[in-house]
Amino acid sequence: MWTFTYLCLVAGVYWTQGVSAAVIQERGVQQGWSLQASSCPAGSVRCGTAACCPSSLFCNNPGNFEVAACCATGSDCRGSVQGAPTCADGAWSRWQGAYGNSFCCLTDMIGVYDYSRPVAGTCIPPGQAGTATTAQLVSRGTGTATATSTASTSSVVTTSATATTSQTTTRTTTSAPSATKAVFAHYMVGSMRADQAPIDVRDAINAGFDGFALNTHTLESTDQWNLNTIQWLLDAARGTDFKLFLSFDMSWGLDTKRLGAFLTRFSSHESYYKVDGRPFVSTFWGGNIPNTQWDADFIQPLVANNSRPFFVPDFDDWSGWPNKFFNNFPSVDGAFSWEAAWPAPGTGQVPVSDSVDRNILAQAQAAGKVYMMPLSPFQFKWFGGDRWYRIGEINLAQRMQQILALQPHFVEMLTWNDAGEGHYVGNVWPEQIAGTEIPSYTDGFDHRAWLQVLMPFMEAYRNGVRDIAQIRPPGNTPVGAMWYRTLLTSASCSSAITNHEQAQDAINYAVILPASASGYSLDVISDGQVIGSYPAGPGLNYRMVLGLRAGQNQQLVVRDPAGAIVSRASGTKAVQAQSSSAVCNWNYEVTGLS
Repeated sequence: MWTFTYLCLVAGVYWTQGVSAAVIQERGVQQGWSLQASSCPAGSVRCGTAACCPSSLFCNNPGNFEVAACCATGSDCRGSVQGAPTCADGAWSRWQGAYGNSFCCLTDMIGVYDYSRPVAGTCIPPGQAGTATTAQLVSRGTGTATATSTASTSSVVTTSATATTSQTTTRTTTSAPSATKAVFAHYMVGSMRADQAPIDVRDAINAGFDGFALNTHTLESTDQWNLNTIQWLLDAARGTDFKLFLSFDMSWGLDTKRLGAFLTRFSSHESYYKVDGRPFVSTFWGGNIPNTQWDADFIQPLVANNSRPFFVPDFDDWSGWPNKFFNNFPSVDGAFSWEAAWPAPGTGQVPVSDSVDRNILAQAQAAGKVYMMPLSPFQFKWFGGDRWYRIGEINLAQRMQQILALQPHFVEMLTWNDAGEGHYVGNVWPEQIAGTEIPSYTDGFDHRAWLQVLMPFMEAYRNGVRDIAQIRPPGNTPVGAMWYRTLLTSASCSSAITNHEQAQDAINYAVILPASASGYSLDVISDGQVIGSYPAGPGLNYRMVLGLRAGQNQQLVVRDPAGAIVSRASGTKAVQAQSSSAVCNWNYEVTGLS
C-alpha cells in the first residue's frame, strides 16, 4: 500500500528562509522516506522538487500529494516503508505532521505543518514556525549538521510505473498514488470457499481498488466461517499492494471491550492496511456509544500494547451528526459516512447532496483528521421484511463528480458484494446468500459493467483531477455502462417499496471518452425506439434519460462525428409493466460498452 504521507512538491509551498545544506556526520542508510529540504546534504541527491534521497538508493518519485520514497532497488517500495515507517537515513529525524503523516528533517531543523497546505509538513530552523503548527517528533536522527554547502546537482535513478489492465494479481498506475488517496471497496464477510478469496482479491486489483473494508458483525470464535474468510482474504493479498482492514458492524451490538483483541488477531498480517504503522479500523455505526467508552474500551488497551489504531468510524447514527463531530469524538482519527452516499429517504426526486461531506471534510481538515467519503450506485432490498429503495438513477456518476471536486482523503465504494442491498459491483458467491430471499432479485443481475466507469474515475481521483471532463479511459476507445430497472414504477407492487416515489422510469448511462473524442454523440434506445440523442465529448458523460418503455431492446449507442457506431451497450433483459413473481424487483440491469 502507498504511504499515508504528503510532501511539499510545488515551488513556493515550503519555507526556505535560513535553510542551508548540511554535512551528515553519522549515517545509517536504509529504505525509507526522503528528506524535506531545499538543498540536499552531502551523500544525498535530489529526488523530485523538494526532497532528497541517499545517493545509494533509488528515488521513487511521487505523484500528486505524495512523499518520495527512497528504495533499495528500482521497484516501488512504498508498501514496505508504509508498514514500517522510517527515514531513509538514520541521521535524519522523523516527524509526524498533518493527518498523522511522517516526513524527515535534518537534526538542526524542526518539523511544522499548516492545514492550508496539502502536505504532511516541512522543515524549518527553530523559531521560524510563524502560524504553522509544530509537528510531533517521532524519532531524532543520529547525525549532526554543519553549515557547509554541498548542494548536489546529480540525480537519483528513478523508478516508474506503467499503466496496465492485464489480468494479474498486481497493479501499477501511471503515477503511484498516496495512501491518503486510496479507494476501498466495502466487503461483507460471509461464508465462502478458500478458492474464492483469491478470485475476489484478483478481480478487485484488476478493477483498480486499493483494498477491502471487511465488514464483520461477529467476534465469536465459534463463527469459524468469519475467521476463515478474513484470513483467506488477507492471505490472498499477500505479496501485492492490495490491503484490507476491519470494519466492525456495530449495528449487531458488538462489545467494544472485545474489539481490540479481535483486531490484534489480524492486524500484524502483511496485508493489513496501516497508516504510518497504525492498523486502520472503521465501523458501520457505533455513534450511540460515547467517546469516553470508545477510548477506554477499544483505543487505550491497544495503545498499552503499542498498537494504537487509526480509527475512522462511521458514526452517522450519532444524534448530533455531523455537527461538531470531532469535538464530541476527539479520540478518533477521522470519519466515514454510510448515509451520505445517497439522497435522504423521502418522496422527493432530488439529487444526492454533498453537504454532509463538505461539513465533515472541513471539520477534519481543521482538526488534523481525515474523511473517507462514500460512493454507491443505489440501494434496493427485498428480504427479511425490508422493502426499500434509495436512488438510483445517476447517483453513481453524481457522487464521482462530487468526490473529484472535494478530494477527500479516502473513498469507500459501497459495495463489492452486498447483494442484500443491491449495490454490489463484484462477485456474489452463492454461499454468502444461501437460504435467503436475496437470489430472487440478484441472480442474473451482474453489476460488474460499472467497473468500466469506476476504474478511470479512481485513477483520476488519485491523481488529483477535479473536473469530470478530465477523466480518461485506459485506452483510446470509449468505456462505460448503461443501467435500467426491469420493472416500471407504475407496477402495482411498487407501493410496497419504501421511497418508491423517488424512482423514475429511465435509462441511465455513464460514458468516458478519450481526449480526442470531440463531436461524438450518444443514442439511447428503449423498446427499439430512440428516446434521446445527446452530444458527448472527452471525459465523463452521464445522463438520466426518461421514457423507459416496457419491452425488449434497450441500448446505448456511441457514434463518432461521422455517425458511425463506435461501441454500444445492449440490455439482456426486457422491461415489464407488472411483476411476474412475488418479488417487486427493482434491481438494475447493468451492461457495459463493447
